[in-house]
Amino acid sequence: MAADREVSTALGPGTAPALGAGVEECWMDVDGARMRYLRAGSGPALILLHGLLGYSFSWRYTMPALATYAEVYAPDMMGAGFSDRPAGLDHSMRGTAQRLLRFIKNLGISSFDLLGTSYGGAVAMMAAAECAGGNAGLRVRRLVLVAPVNPYSAHGRRLAPFVGSKFGTALFRLTSAHMRFSYPYWHARMYGDRKRIPPGTLEGYMAPLAKPGLFEHALSIVRTWTEDLRELEATLPKLAGIPTLLMWGGKDSAVYASSAAPLARYFPICESIVFPGIGHLPYEECPEEFNRALIEFLTSEKLPA
Repeated sequence: MAADREVSTALGPGTAPALGAGVEECWMDVDGARMRYLRAGSGPALILLHGLLGYSFSWRYTMPALATYAEVYAPDMMGAGFSDRPAGLDHSMRGTAQRLLRFIKNLGISSFDLLGTSYGGAVAMMAAAECAGGNAGLRVRRLVLVAPVNPYSAHGRRLAPFVGSKFGTALFRLTSAHMRFSYPYWHARMYGDRKRIPPGTLEGYMAPLAKPGLFEHALSIVRTWTEDLRELEATLPKLAGIPTLLMWGGKDSAVYASSAAPLARYFPICESIVFPGIGHLPYEECPEEFNRALIEFLTSEKLPA
């Protein structure tokens, strides 16, 4: 299905942040709903996946830097950002990964580099495994995982299943009604140093809160969290042939950097980078260092035959 690349600036009751130079806002029908995505640059295809409660806004410093080297696509995954939030959608890691691959096929792409952060990192691993299994008709050239949700970070193993429980869901619904007041606190905890939060960041992340259904989307994800992590762990051996870059902030309080070592065992062709003093969002907290390391990895010639 062809993508609609008409540029616009808003969707629904919320207003999307302004786009950087050379970045265009596009739309595509996926599974009967509208998915928003950003596009920039030319060259080999690179897909950027945001994390839970994030959206393509996360890549505002990455896309301009990478546009010289790649054709960069950054979707608002269905249910997040300014994409539609259809009820009853399968938000398991595998379901989300399969929907991502349908989006990529609709773009007319057959081979691509894939970067995912946080929950998007888990989805990226699941999508790459689908491609490695030969079922998708697509090829992942390189994989970049930025503090990806994984089975070896104890914090995530405990917190997400609690939120997905009956009591946790009720508590989440109660607190989400006041999310506009508590969001600045939780957002600040994603950084190693709050002084490094870029201006306009909080407003950008809060913009989609005006579009109904965001927290229902988050709840649907954590309900299958435990089962998803088990499936992800069983899937990891399929990724051994993909050149991979692991990137972490040394002060990440969301997905612990200590989980990088056990995860790296599954990637024989692997580089690892830890940014000292940086939190969960290195692409925002130290964008120059992040982009430099990313470009070096993506422009290397270390690809399997």
